[in-house]
Order: sequence, then structure tokens, then C-alpha cells
Amino acid sequence: MIKFTIITLFREAIEPYLKTSMMWKATEKGLAEFDFVNLRDFGLGPHKSVDDTPYGGGDGMLLRCEPVFAAIESVKAHDPDAKVILPTPVGEVWTQNIARQFAEASETISARAASPRPVATGEARSPSPCQAPEALREDISDASAKHYIILCPHYEGYDERILSIVDYKISLGKYVLTGGELPALIIIDSIVRLIPGVLGGEQSAEIESFSNGDNLEYPQYTKPYDFRGMKVPDILLSGNHGEIAKWREEHSGKACI
Repeated sequence: MIKFTIITLFREAIEPYLKTSMMWKATEKGLAEFDFVNLRDFGLGPHKSVDDTPYGGGDGMLLRCEPVFAAIESVKAHDPDAKVILPTPVGEVWTQNIARQFAEASETISARAASPRPVATGEARSPSPCQAPEALREDISDASAKHYIILCPHYEGYDERILSIVDYKISLGKYVLTGGELPALIIIDSIVRLIPGVLGGEQSAEIESFSNGDNLEYPQYTKPYDFRGMKVPDILLSGNHGEIAKWREEHSGKACI
């Protein structure tokens, strides 16, 4: 089982999503667990302050070291092996391959005692522009954690010294959000859905977009056959599985990244 502890000021922005659909299914099956820590509980002074103005001037407020370190250390007091993830623009760009590395690391750890063969930790992989950087792949593959602490930054940013307690710095792309709650959900969802038993079909996560680097999945259709003059390609109704597979391969693409 993989566990995520989310340190946030806005639990109500995250919790409903984790109680629905596949995330709910993962918890019901005992494949994932989600916990929350309120950063405000570790705030300073009578107003439980967690931020302050930046040295050197500038707009906005920065998260202070003291409450962040205290919150993380409160979790690590119960699980010293827990690893810390921080959504941040300075991190490695998140990809499907990195998400799969986290999911496989968790699966490997869970099965290690029962399996004589490690799961895909040292095997050669085909080069891809979407793969995780070498150092990050090694860190994930060698991880001993099944428990990840995700710190959700807010306000203008965070004191740079907070990075000293972070294990994985992750960027969702070249844009800025109000806080780390949405990135936390994206990271969690993209990992948990890859854990065997979460999705319905055995191959659901194997044939989708980005399952092999920068590939895009082939077009798919369902009923009705004819919708406003737009018809399903006849080959998909032919019953010829060889020709269907060929058509799907021809109509798969590559992401423009």
C-alpha cells in the first residue's frame, strides 16, 4: 500500500476529490491511504502565522521554515522513511514515466518479500524524451519509502531553506498556480491510478497516451455509429482484429512537446 500525507492550509480543496472515483476505489481496496496535516497547527504566535515578508523586499509573503519543518518532522516522527515531495517551478517536469517509477517503486517494496525478482528497477529502458532524468530515476528506483509527504506551498512562495528537507522537487509545467493543492492532486492521481488493481482493465494503463514515452493513444469511438453525420470508421466494426490493430497503430501519434 502507498500512503500520501498532504501538508496543506486548505484540506477542503483536496479531500473531496480523494473520496471519489478511482481514488476512493484505491482506498477501499487498501491500495492507497491519504492523510492530512494542517500547516496552521504549527503556526507561530497567537495567530498561528505560517508566513512572513521576504528579506530584501518584494511583494507577497513566504512560507516560513519553522512551521514547515515542524509539520514535516511531526510526520517523520512516526515514519522516518517517509519522503517529501514539493511542487515547485525549480523541480523536474512531471511525466507519465516518472509517475510510473513512483508506482513501480511502491509495488516493488510491497512485493519484495514475496518475489525473488525485483520489479523493473535495474532493467534497461528505451531512451525517451519523456523519461525522468537519470538521477531522479535512480532516486525513485532505490527508494525505501511507501509513504510520501506532499507539501503544498502557498502565497508568494517559500523560504529557500525549506528545500533542504525535500527529497523530490516536482514541476507540473511552465506556469504558476495559487497553491500546491492542485499539483498535489495531479501527482497523487497519476501515481495511484497506475497501481495494479486500481483501474478496471489489466491493460488500461498500458495502452493509453504517454504509456511509452511521448506516444498518443489511437482515436476511440462508441455508440451511436452515426452522430450528426460523423460515422465510426468501418474498420472498427469489421471484426478483423488484425486489421483493427493495424489501423490503431497507424492512427497513434506522438505528443508535440
